[in-house]
Amino acid sequence: MAYYVEVEPNVKIYVEDLNPKGKKTILFLHGWPGSHKLFEYQFDQLPKMGYRCIGIDTRGFGNSDKPWGGYDYNRLADDVRCVIEEPSLQDFTLAGHSTGGAIAIRYMARHNGYGVSKLALFAAAAPSLIRRPYFPFGLSREAVNEIIQGTYTDRPKMLKGFGDIFFFQHISESFSDWFFILGLEASSWATASVATTWLGEESLFYDLRKIDVPTLILHGIHDKVCLFPLAIAQRQGIKNAKLVPFQYSGHGLFYDQRDKFNEELTRFIEEY
Repeated sequence: MAYYVEVEPNVKIYVEDLNPKGKKTILFLHGWPGSHKLFEYQFDQLPKMGYRCIGIDTRGFGNSDKPWGGYDYNRLADDVRCVIEEPSLQDFTLAGHSTGGAIAIRYMARHNGYGVSKLALFAAAAPSLIRRPYFPFGLSREAVNEIIQGTYTDRPKMLKGFGDIFFFQHISESFSDWFFILGLEASSWATASVATTWLGEESLFYDLRKIDVPTLILHGIHDKVCLFPLAIAQRQGIKNAKLVPFQYSGHGLFYDQRDKFNEELTRFIEEY
């Protein structure tokens, strides 16, 4: 079933809730610049295995409202809290990809992991997407500024270029077109604003130390967006974390190695 949750006056977040009577719940937070539809190949399989899968569209993206502001990690984490409180979710796995992983980490720190029993991070944009004087492992500030400028001058071209580096495995032209359309569903201002958030001082080093639930880190070694050293930093910063490198994946590991992805995620949920 699908529904909307009002997270602040005149701002509603779209929620897709599959198999509401499932044995265990996974709440998925998508990455930039897509929507919950990026997890199609998880939603195809996990409900058949008895899991309840909830996907939300970040404000500004997918089917959610697209306000002018509210694209910092604090507000985005607060949006997640509102979605969690609507059906009073408890004892669930919070799962985030890329920027969705960063939002999940901020949620854990800002809201003391309310309702979350396990955390799963997929190619997460944390603790910092960009290189900093104290963290030399991210993208250059110039590369992110090019994304922002491309958003303002030729967003379709920028999205096509981003799609070209997203996956490591071969994807069909039709799949590439589908991925491109998901990016176009977002508003241009949200696309640029979230990218601007990456450049800010909202790094997540302190947030990592506040996570106290079992955590799974899945990360493609060929990731050109959130480079693999970010995963190592996440494992070092989170007390009870397990890192599984994906040898044949880039940033889109949920599709590059979708069977392994589903297997690792469900094993983690069942065994930890």
